[in-house]
Amino acid sequence: MDREGEMMKIMVFLADGFEEVEALTVVDYLRRMNIEVDMVSVSRKREVKGSHYISVLADLTIDDIPDAGLYDGVVIPGGLPGATNLRDNNRVIELVRDMNKDKKLTAAICAGPIVLERAGIIEGRKITSYPGFQDQLPGADYQEQGVVRDGSIITARGPALAAGFAIEIVRYLIGEEKANQLKKNILYS
Repeated sequence: MDREGEMMKIMVFLADGFEEVEALTVVDYLRRMNIEVDMVSVSRKREVKGSHYISVLADLTIDDIPDAGLYDGVVIPGGLPGATNLRDNNRVIELVRDMNKDKKLTAAICAGPIVLERAGIIEGRKITSYPGFQDQLPGADYQEQGVVRDGSIITARGPALAAGFAIEIVRYLIGEEKANQLKKNILYS
């Protein structure tokens, strides 16, 4: 869990139109496991409105992030137009590429894998997404499973899989024992 006594630190990108369940489930469950999470607005304002009109106050804006080296991974929620807003943001793409290059967690759910595709990191990798997005993921080894992990890349299909997605992220970051502890704590069976 700790890297020279430090807590793991993850950023979750938020763009207007993000899927609230996917983003906030991950934030909540990782924080329960003492993983530091920064909700990062990709616009100049910290208030971000989800696809179901729930407004969230992000911890930071993307301009507050000097470099990806401060983080152990990035999470990309789905939702429309949230995922396309993330895909079309050059700074998001740059940070995703940096994470992947350093073999750090790069996780995306629902429509979010289109960001990974734009970053050019899915070629030959096992990936899943919300049904219907597979055509936008050329070159990937597309899987029709709920949650898929291929090395440091974790993807999931949609809102109902948000808990499983978060558990897999916990498993990747801090191990099986902690993932099982989270499952027990949240009554996940």
